[in-house]
Amino acid sequence: MKAVILAGGFGSRLSEATHLIPKPMVEIGGRPILWHIMKIYSHYGINDFIICCGYKQYVIKEYFANYFVHNCDMTVDLSRGSMDIHNSHSEPWRITMVDTGLNTLTGGRIKRIEPYIGNERFCLTYGDGVSDIDIRKTIEAHAESGAAISMSVFRPEGKFGAVDINPQTGWVDSFCEKPDGDGNWINMGFFVCEPEVFRYIPAGDDGIAFEKAPLENLARDRKMHAYKHYGFWKPMDMLRDNKELNRMWDEGQAPWKVW
Repeated sequence: MKAVILAGGFGSRLSEATHLIPKPMVEIGGRPILWHIMKIYSHYGINDFIICCGYKQYVIKEYFANYFVHNCDMTVDLSRGSMDIHNSHSEPWRITMVDTGLNTLTGGRIKRIEPYIGNERFCLTYGDGVSDIDIRKTIEAHAESGAAISMSVFRPEGKFGAVDINPQTGWVDSFCEKPDGDGNWINMGFFVCEPEVFRYIPAGDDGIAFEKAPLENLARDRKMHAYKHYGFWKPMDMLRDNKELNRMWDEGQAPWKVW
């Protein structure tokens, strides 16, 4: 089974880092967040990846092209022009990196990798979020649902304390620090898909967002299943998110490190 990772956007809200590298290559604990996401899937036995590249795609390609060399001990003999490899630590990954265009939106990127999927079920996620989600359970729940696509959803906590004020007296009747959000479940970006999903994305339309008409129409046709995740999930949208994820990693409190 393959895992498709969307990694081609500009990452404008993280511009402090993405003016030099694509957002999925921004590091947590000295490794790109893309690597962390792949480690999550690999933990559940998925080692065949398709990366939808776009903005500064050469950085992703060069990283994996040289991955073997960067993760081993080696002896280089300049006088003989030879190189000996010792103790390789490379992952058991097969990685297909596809140029899906510079300005292509998510739907167009997914449509472009259709030839690499064939007629088989696949996982799909974004290249900027980590979670302790059990990938195996999402696949099992999807298979049982009979849906064309399963979307993992998450209910976030509120960002601020909630204050209930008596309109007559002005006194605070109750206070709750960072309560649950408005009760809505949101798309956390871990999907399981059937090839039927490609039929909901028009060919040749790079300007279509997967989160708009394709997902809306799948839901309208009652072909979308929701997998509720109650654990940890955090997208890396801004610099403060990157700092928080690095803090968690450095302190040994990274819930997404399931490997």
